[in-house]
Amino acid sequence: MSIAKLRYIRLSPTKARLIAREVQGMNAEYAIASLEFMPNKAAKVISKVIASAVANGGYEPEEVVIKSCRVDGGPVLKRFTPRARGRATPIRKPTSHVFVEVAQLGKDS
Repeated sequence: MSIAKLRYIRLSPTKARLIAREVQGMNAEYAIASLEFMPNKAAKVISKVIASAVANGGYEPEEVVIKSCRVDGGPVLKRFTPRARGRATPIRKPTSHVFVEVAQLGKDS
């Protein structure tokens, strides 16, 4: 079993969780291949984290399964944009922490 973390990525956790739920329980090779064709920013990021988790354990992608893929919210960058009549409207720029855990097919599952 091996773990990879990516923290403080400028990505909305709500949007990234949609992609994380898709790949949970999948074979790592199949997950990386399917994420490659998704148009989301989160798909590219999660694909890299999965590849990193596989490499951290010294495994081949076809022999591991994604045990858990979790996206937690990080700190929010708060900005303001000017509006009419001297007012300002807040802009929230969320960040995320992505955690991926992979396990060998027959051993740690």
